[in-house]
Amino acid sequence: MKILIVSDTHGKHKNLKEILSRVKDIDLMIHLGDVEGGEEEIVQMAGCPVEIVSGNNDFFCDLEREKELQIGKYKVLITHGHYYYVAMGLEDLRKEACGRGMDIVMFGHTHRPFLDNSRGVIILNPGSVSYPRQEGHRPSYALMEIDQKGEAHFSLEYLDKTE
Repeated sequence: MKILIVSDTHGKHKNLKEILSRVKDIDLMIHLGDVEGGEEEIVQMAGCPVEIVSGNNDFFCDLEREKELQIGKYKVLITHGHYYYVAMGLEDLRKEACGRGMDIVMFGHTHRPFLDNSRGVIILNPGSVSYPRQEGHRPSYALMEIDQKGEAHFSLEYLDKTE
């Protein structure tokens, strides 16, 4: 199973279209918020099931602020992260995920890619497709692949800055 994880498109879909042309045969796309009204277009572009949560810039929408998903053997919490003050640190988010018995928590909001597999829960931020803030400012996304043994493998991927 292959899952594409993106965040913070902010209504700009050029880079997302590029990512979808590169990443083939995805079974699920997860968008971690700040779609800014683009949710219907994103669902149409994906060509597979899509899970989307609202971000701090998603005003007047019907998107849920977070979701609990079952992906293979993993319990996954998806959220934009701003309700957990992720810009100030990840302890609140980690505590929430652990308290709910989650194996993985995915968030956006900071526009910086991040992957940590320590202290009982996998924490993943794919960064931003449209407005990256990490050094180099390359648009980023994440892939989660479940192998034949049911184990999850993660990678952070990048587009060229000029795209």
